[in-house]
Amino acid sequence: MTRRIDAYSLRLFVSTARAGSIVRGAALEHIAPSALSRRIADLEHAFGTALFVRSPRGIALTDAGRLVLERGQQIDNDLQSLVREVQIEGDEVRGTVRLYANMSAVIGFLPERLQAFMARYPRVQISLHEEDTRDVIRACLDDRADVGVGVEAPVPAGIDAWRFATDPLQVVLPAGHALAKRKAVGFAELLDHPLIGVHQGGALDRSLHERAQALQKKPFAPTVSVSSFDAVCRMVEAGLGIAVVPQSAAAAYAGSPRFVRRPLDEAWAARELHLYALRKTPRPRSVAALIDALRG
Repeated sequence: MTRRIDAYSLRLFVSTARAGSIVRGAALEHIAPSALSRRIADLEHAFGTALFVRSPRGIALTDAGRLVLERGQQIDNDLQSLVREVQIEGDEVRGTVRLYANMSAVIGFLPERLQAFMARYPRVQISLHEEDTRDVIRACLDDRADVGVGVEAPVPAGIDAWRFATDPLQVVLPAGHALAKRKAVGFAELLDHPLIGVHQGGALDRSLHERAQALQKKPFAPTVSVSSFDAVCRMVEAGLGIAVVPQSAAAAYAGSPRFVRRPLDEAWAARELHLYALRKTPRPRSVAALIDALRG
């Protein structure tokens, strides 16, 4: 008798094989690693053979696993296409939109815009993922995201882009800092003071390192690095240093009298955020509606 193959378990297997790790696969699919392991074990039982070789160093595909991965990816793509085709049908805008966005968009712009959108389209669900801009664009290109929001960047063929918002860089300083009396602060001046970094390896962090290298003065070398903008502002508040953050984040977190916000006096500080989406005709109505609502 043919055993039942569960489509969701097949999707989990594909994600895990792509990620190369049960833990990373579980994180991608928002499921506990133990639950994902059970799903894969059930799938192996259904096929009657092992799909992964497990060892202390991680997992590797068996020959059967490679075959299931190849066919499973196609099956999952077909199922996702079927879902989107069905969502196009009917007059009502409904369905789930996969939205990937960078940190500053999630903090500074999306909450109110998404609230207005969902009030207008109550049958649409938004699956929001926070990622670095390059990962946002990659997710759109791989068709893992229906809509992306990130810093303006060159995009590969097949990706559409629209303006979303202006989000210039600002300098956040303690109120009593020597540079707080300035109306604007140049980047070179910042390098002479203790700095707070954010999201090491992210788009903003990489950009600041590159700008410092171009000056050939001092490296961009934060004394403290944290993973979020609210943590950056807390470090500034405590007097540990100064930071360069997007205006959206500065407005959201640096609101107490102990902070001073100043424009970063550089042409490259005038950042634009863009919307990104894989070029499709037609788009699901829910996706097209969200793009129209978010376009600046």
